[in-house]
Amino acid sequence: MDIFTQIAEEKIREAQAKGEFDNLPGKGKPLNLDEDNHVPQELKIAYKILKNSGYIPPELELQKEINTTLDLLKHCTDEREKYKKIQKLNLLITRMNMTRKVPVNLEQDQFYYEKIVDKVKVKNK
Repeated sequence: MDIFTQIAEEKIREAQAKGEFDNLPGKGKPLNLDEDNHVPQELKIAYKILKNSGYIPPELELQKEINTTLDLLKHCTDEREKYKKIQKLNLLITRMNMTRKVPVNLEQDQFYYEKIVDKVKVKNK
């Protein structure tokens, strides 16, 4: 866990202990997981039809593929195979970043083979 995540978790625990989350609007009510505020108005009906038919938006499909590739990469032991998976992962991440309309500093980072090889070398010593 990085330092920012640790700080955030600590602040959340402190706020919970102080009771700062006790009187929030909607407390005790189920979450509306069908909210689609991030989907443009002209696509909402189409996305709902697709969702009801068992399809998901291309962005989510791409994110699922990224997560699967990351999981495969974690369990890969062959260096050549790792390199191939990293190349695929970088391509998927590039595609994901191109579909999003977010600032560059919020884009998902790519993985670099040299960094991974350095970590593997350190662990093997």
